[in-house]
Amino acid sequence: MKLSTRHLLGIKDLNRDDIQLILSTAEQFKEVLQRPVKKVPSLRDVTIVNLFYENSTRTRMSFELAERRLSADVLNFTAGSSSSAKGETLLDTVNNILSMKVDMVVMRHSASGAPHFLAKNIPAAIVNAGDGINEHPTQALLDAYSMKEKLGRLEGLKVAIVGDIMHSRVALSNMYLLRKMGAEVTVAGPPTLIPKYIGEALGVRVEYNLKKALQWCDVANVLRIQLERQNQPLFSSLREYNLAYGIKRSLLDSLGKEIVVMHPGPINRGVELDSDVADGPYSIILGQVENGVAVRMAVLYLLANREH
Repeated sequence: MKLSTRHLLGIKDLNRDDIQLILSTAEQFKEVLQRPVKKVPSLRDVTIVNLFYENSTRTRMSFELAERRLSADVLNFTAGSSSSAKGETLLDTVNNILSMKVDMVVMRHSASGAPHFLAKNIPAAIVNAGDGINEHPTQALLDAYSMKEKLGRLEGLKVAIVGDIMHSRVALSNMYLLRKMGAEVTVAGPPTLIPKYIGEALGVRVEYNLKKALQWCDVANVLRIQLERQNQPLFSSLREYNLAYGIKRSLLDSLGKEIVVMHPGPINRGVELDSDVADGPYSIILGQVENGVAVRMAVLYLLANREH
């Protein structure tokens, strides 16, 4: 089986079969990662450039590890923000890299739509590692993989996405994916951090009361408060946010049921999650990090168009 698309620009462009294929392929690669020798020759002679115009330690390391586990040749390019201001500069940079005969570009950029611009202009396969406040498809895929691994299904699952919905590309990719796979989604957070149109446009519920959202859900995917993307204060203080929307162990214990707690990282401890929640029995956060490598291996492998 093959993906229906040449690039991974967003979950929006994938169909249900594509998502199933990526998740089942990731399962096979997760088995590889449990072996003493964690390397396979699947992408030998494939050259991949990691083109990061925006800071990212976790995502870049996860992609790089996935590429090396697949035996690809890896180039890392970290651009200062000044060089990412103009589309021409971006295209010049990429053309220079492509003249080195690169097969695939993994790209993170602060401008929404930058990977789509590249996909139209260059022949290499493009993987979106996060573009502005648009999408972060591999994060949604690894979140879905982690939910399915823990709870056995996505269909009919009740997932609450909690926090800074307005500025989160993770939230958008998760909503697209979960709805496509038959899960129910509620977004929860302060009214100032939830776009007005979102419930109707994306077929999700909106809830401003954290406890009600947690009582409803099987999984709480908790987002980082993105202060760097907020150009005006949208809540009074981090302490106030923590009091109203921070997830505490006592709150989880009061639900009368077990739920799964996730976070794409990095965590603002004591803001979105208290430490005893992030490190506690409800959390699968470290599992998400491990699954990220397997999922990214699956994406790269399938986009390189190699048959099983």
